[in-house]
Amino acid sequence: MLLDNINKASDVKKIKASDLNKLAKEIRRFLIRKLSVTGGHLASNLGVVELTIALYRSFNIPEDKIIWDVGHQSYTHKILSGRKDAFDDLRRFGGISGFPKTKESPCDAFNTGHSSTSISAGLGIAQARDLMGKDYKVVSIIGDGALTGGMAYEALNNAARMKKNFIIVLNDNSMSISRNVGGMSNYLNGIRTANFYNNLKKNVQSTLEKLPLLGKPVIDSIKYTKNGIKQFLIPGMLFENMGIIYLGPVDGHNTMQLCKVLNEAKKLDLSVLVHVITRKGKGYRPAEENPEKFHGVGAFNIATGKPLKEKTKPDYTDVFADKLCELAKKDKRITAITAAMPDGTGLAKFGKLYPKRFFDVGIAEQHAVTLAAGMASAGLKPVAAIYSSFLQRGFDQVLHDVCIQNLNVVFAIDRAGLVGADGETHQGIFDLSYLSCIPNMSIMVPKNAVELEAQLEFALSYNGPIAVRYPRGQAYTGLEEFNAPIEYAKGEMIYEEEEIALLAAGSMVSCANNLRNRLKATAHKCSLANVRFIKPFDKELIDRLCKKHKLIVTLEENVLSGGFGIMAGRYISQNYPDVKVYNVTLPDAYVEHGDVSLLRQSLGIDSESIFKRLKERYGL
Repeated sequence: MLLDNINKASDVKKIKASDLNKLAKEIRRFLIRKLSVTGGHLASNLGVVELTIALYRSFNIPEDKIIWDVGHQSYTHKILSGRKDAFDDLRRFGGISGFPKTKESPCDAFNTGHSSTSISAGLGIAQARDLMGKDYKVVSIIGDGALTGGMAYEALNNAARMKKNFIIVLNDNSMSISRNVGGMSNYLNGIRTANFYNNLKKNVQSTLEKLPLLGKPVIDSIKYTKNGIKQFLIPGMLFENMGIIYLGPVDGHNTMQLCKVLNEAKKLDLSVLVHVITRKGKGYRPAEENPEKFHGVGAFNIATGKPLKEKTKPDYTDVFADKLCELAKKDKRITAITAAMPDGTGLAKFGKLYPKRFFDVGIAEQHAVTLAAGMASAGLKPVAAIYSSFLQRGFDQVLHDVCIQNLNVVFAIDRAGLVGADGETHQGIFDLSYLSCIPNMSIMVPKNAVELEAQLEFALSYNGPIAVRYPRGQAYTGLEEFNAPIEYAKGEMIYEEEEIALLAAGSMVSCANNLRNRLKATAHKCSLANVRFIKPFDKELIDRLCKKHKLIVTLEENVLSGGFGIMAGRYISQNYPDVKVYNVTLPDAYVEHGDVSLLRQSLGIDSESIFKRLKERYGL
């Protein structure tokens, strides 16, 4: 196999040009076989095999720097840079990441994980190169879906000022995770369907240059005019009018053609955008036919493409989506907003039932938040469903556009807490901290599926900014017999005894219930309270617990700094100095990838680890 000869970045250059198609097929077979066991981002990686091979043949990596936007499509890059033997543990605890990591290899030039960042990062590296008098190439690869992110436009605007070579590769597959939407998608679609114009500009210039005397003035006139005819006829004029040379579109599955264009791009002393057309999922029919399904997959059957483990019970996303659809049937003011994640957030169902009230804004979380603010100011009830780690990108808009005006926007924060295999850029472990500091913001955390439904209904009746934060995965159905009505800023007493009180938030209620059973088995009396509201928290409930307990243990799936435990602990120390407080939280650190249950154990937030620490610390 050709792939057996690839052990370092330069090895792909030794492969004969006539064998490159064979190498691409081997890489696809390798990815399908490995990911059928480990899971991962399949469709996007199958789509960039030839592009990655061309990059490795056209540039000297790691001396030349390649920055992958988001980075989930970097698997072929990892194979060609000598990491193919590590793929058995891809995205597993202790194994290699599914994203570029500078600590893994010098071939990973920059850590990525969120969208629309690669042009900014690449531009920064290129500026550093020039200031330090070095001479390597810098290439930023960005998907067409990522161009809906405002940060990409900010970077493109700045890139036009470059006086040295900087290459942007636009990987255009019509997809982000779901099908792309909006003006940029329509613009690129026009270019894709206008291939006969590809060489128009070059041919016109070549013809005019042959005309004596008149040729150059006419060329200059065409070059600088910005009339509507030029805008219509010549692909890529959006980029050229920004001052960035446009090359393409190019067949992203023709390695030698890609190499030719990339080598042309290397010669230009300014910013150049190479427009590459690829097919997401290429080479594996199930992924080609359903690229959204195969964006991120668990273990699957190669022959059928079906997952080895079918979902048998609803997850929190399903519970949220079904309840929102039910509530929207009764109230026509309810709208739903997603940032390119209709399937991931469960809002695809809402979109089918209420298409006029459903808004997919593309990868544009900042815009999504302010769009919701505008809707709320005009009398609608917008629900912005955004993953915890992605809502970070809209922090200023939450503060400035929603909370200062005290607008009734509901934030449905999915993937809160540990999410597992995608690692440190995707763990939703900071939202309690970054939302709690904002005046007017209220935050709820459900203990189980039934409480999520009740909290969502409460949020849509509340007048002001409010967030409902829930985890990834199967919805907890325990403790459903405890189902007191939701009251603003009120927690819930589940079991009331004395000595030790467990004050748990959201996903940690089930852990606290297991911990209580362990403590009870060792003859300790133990109360269990469900926080429900992180902000404002229930001071009366804490007062009640402090009067009967010597030790209060707070539990949350968030970092320590700025979290619930710190806020509750401060209140207790000020008012009940004799009561001990022990905070169970995630560390103030970035959490690597791995199975969530293993991460809980390693971080010490599972019931067994907490029980052991309590015994050691307090002699229980």
